[in-house]
Amino acid sequence: MSLVRYHLWTAGCQMNVADSQRVASELERLGYRHTPVAEQADVIVLNTCVVRQSAEDRAIGRLSSLRPLKEQRPEVVINLMGCMVGLKPSPELRRSYPYVDVFSPPSDPQPLLDHLVGRSIEDLHTAQRFQEMDQELVLPLEQRGRLISAHVPVVYGCSHACTFCVIPFRRGPERSRPVDEILAEVESLVAQGVREITLLGQIVDRYQYAGLGLSGLLREVQQVDGLHRIRFLTSHPNWMSGELIDTVAELEKVCPHIEVPVQAGDDTVLENMRRGYQVADYRRLIGQIRAALPEGSIATDIIVGFPGESADQFQRTFDLLEQLRLDVAHLARYSPRPRTVSARRMKDDVPEAEKMRRYRRLEQLQEAVATEINAGYQDRTVEVLIEDRRKGRWMGRTPTNKLVFFNSPRELRGEVVQVRIDHTGPWSLRGTLQMQSDRQRFVPLDLNAGPLPAEGIAQ
Repeated sequence: MSLVRYHLWTAGCQMNVADSQRVASELERLGYRHTPVAEQADVIVLNTCVVRQSAEDRAIGRLSSLRPLKEQRPEVVINLMGCMVGLKPSPELRRSYPYVDVFSPPSDPQPLLDHLVGRSIEDLHTAQRFQEMDQELVLPLEQRGRLISAHVPVVYGCSHACTFCVIPFRRGPERSRPVDEILAEVESLVAQGVREITLLGQIVDRYQYAGLGLSGLLREVQQVDGLHRIRFLTSHPNWMSGELIDTVAELEKVCPHIEVPVQAGDDTVLENMRRGYQVADYRRLIGQIRAALPEGSIATDIIVGFPGESADQFQRTFDLLEQLRLDVAHLARYSPRPRTVSARRMKDDVPEAEKMRRYRRLEQLQEAVATEINAGYQDRTVEVLIEDRRKGRWMGRTPTNKLVFFNSPRELRGEVVQVRIDHTGPWSLRGTLQMQSDRQRFVPLDLNAGPLPAEGIAQ
């Protein structure tokens, strides 16, 4: 083949990260190799997000920056993928970016693969390998044995349709993946060195396939040998059941960390968002989670400046966050997205300066709350799964998703260790290595020696 290098640019949520890993996997099966420099690539994939205007602006900027490269090297294949494309590229999108060769919907590498194989169909070996591809994920060469935590989509799309959310229009209706397909992907990742899996869905609690819900899926994934931890996100207050909470408490590998967005602390705002619950329901859910997972952690999402949000309504959101004292709050300022109900029927009437003021107030509150919560880890010894080195220190996470840094001259990537916490802050912890909690070093399969067999890598 004449095309041998690919470059991936990914923006947005964990689902996009997982989609990019899938694209990289398929390209590597065809013999392509990754380059971090777009100008050195023969295939450039931009995996985009448009959930907020700022994310869409970034994608447009990155795409526009590639036009001179395409003019200099017409043979370069540019693939626009993800939510900017949606389920089907619009004629307007095609007219705006005529130098884009391939438009791919979210989670679908097939249009790019069809284009590349069509260009090199005279290469019978490549065409044959394309036809023999299985569904297992193969990490890019630079990640094999190094990527410790990976994301596995289990629910694509969304059918809930909150008034502010563009996901149903961009990713389509909700559909759950077959259990066997998910398990094969998890087993493949574990064989390549991954020790922690995060199951993904826009509303992951709604997973349902052949009578098996998310609780049942967690029990199946729990049985995968070599897998140390399981996480899942994002949950929704309406579908986080008592059964699911009890399953998290029961299963050893499932981490006691729950991500369940509230979005607002005022019932009228929640109704305008079409969230389907009231503040009292959310309070009860948090109480239920804490009763079952007393040592667990909880994260939420909040949007400030939703159309019509008054100062008093915002204050109720502030009061709720202050009272619940959650570990993490992902904050966002409202921005209208095309085709959503809020963009079509509601006036974006909260000034940008006021949105920012409210955002900063919540940001300062959450920093103080997180500082106090994390101070409780001082002088405690915690279990840490080591992911990588950052600025000379080892970096890993606790089961409750706390980021921990420590020093050690030993090679520890992928190991589970005990760390005594010496310093705490709102965003991370620092400590001293104590001992390993699993003495047997985890050694992934050597996948760098040559091409993978057609039957995959799971043993």
